[in-house]
Amino acid sequence: MTQRLDVRLDRNAPAVLSVFRIIFGLLFLFQGLSKVFDWPAKYSIPSGSWPYWYAGILELVLGVLITLGLFTRIAAFVASGQMAVAYFMEHIGKNPEGQPGGGFWPTVNGGELAVALCFGFLLLVFTGGGAYAVDAARGRR
Repeated sequence: MTQRLDVRLDRNAPAVLSVFRIIFGLLFLFQGLSKVFDWPAKYSIPSGSWPYWYAGILELVLGVLITLGLFTRIAAFVASGQMAVAYFMEHIGKNPEGQPGGGFWPTVNGGELAVALCFGFLLLVFTGGGAYAVDAARGRR
């Protein structure tokens, strides 16, 4: 019984991996859009301010690449590193309101999204973009 279920699920794994990649890419893209263009969320980060505006530019570019599945492994590697840096620089020692005293744990310091994105992108480094990625189409040529 379990083996039949595994076979049926395994058959769909490349497509589901593509859905995972697209969702995580869009999450990253919208973070970048919010930091750089104040849309869809208004962050009010001045243009050129270090490091937030530049992080937004990275998130914009990497979010597009990951969403499309173009250079997925490289883009995901950089994005994973960016989220690790964001967690350790911005969330450690702060509570969700940005005040000191949050500590290491993501549920206390508001870093859940950074940790989830970091490990989601790390997964894409090792698995690639899935069946419906530009990388996969380029590989078929």
